[in-house]
Amino acid sequence: MRDAASSPVGTLGTSAERAGPGPRAPVELWPLAAGLLLLALLWFGPLPDRARGSFAAHMVMHMGVVAVAAPLLAVGIARAFPRLVASFPPGLALAASLLEFAAVWTWHAPALHDAARAETAFLVLEQASFLAAGVLVWASAVGAPGDGRLAARGAGVCALLITSMHMVLLGALLLFAPRPLYACAEVCSPAAALTPLGDQQLGGALMLIIGGTAYLAGGLALLSSVLRDRAPTGETA
Repeated sequence: MRDAASSPVGTLGTSAERAGPGPRAPVELWPLAAGLLLLALLWFGPLPDRARGSFAAHMVMHMGVVAVAAPLLAVGIARAFPRLVASFPPGLALAASLLEFAAVWTWHAPALHDAARAETAFLVLEQASFLAAGVLVWASAVGAPGDGRLAARGAGVCALLITSMHMVLLGALLLFAPRPLYACAEVCSPAAALTPLGDQQLGGALMLIIGGTAYLAGGLALLSSVLRDRAPTGETA
């Protein structure tokens, strides 16, 4: 069977295993640093203030957390704590994808979304739940390289593809809705350059394109590694 390093995600586990349980070289942890830096820019830059008045800006912050920062943090965590991540049970990725589904759709319910746009406490809870669910999905998916982990990797493929589908579905709902779905569209953005409906449509397009593409690409990359590792077994059978 092929070595796990031959896969795009397999290098996470094999490089850590070769190095043993000691501390990682700083250069190997650049995804963790990049993810933390991105979170700082998203949360402590101008976006939170702009998100109060723009659904699209709020969506940029959301997609930045779950589709860019979360996978970077997951890769960094897998490199920093390879044994911990490799010990995740095979079904964790699927459970995490359901958790993220619940978090994303719950926070896009009109009452909770309006609260997150208007109140800092609700915004913090929303963003924390997005980050926790996103990191858990990505870490449980990409942290399962190596021989004997095909079940976990298969679950990771399903988890990422399921998440991609529900991101696309919600993005399409927001994009094609005939009217604004949130009361905050009228109250929070009286001076916005876009109409409330146009702002919502732009946010839906961002979710559909960024969220759908990121999780789809991750799922397909992981699926490709599974198929490559399975091919020699079939040839020798």
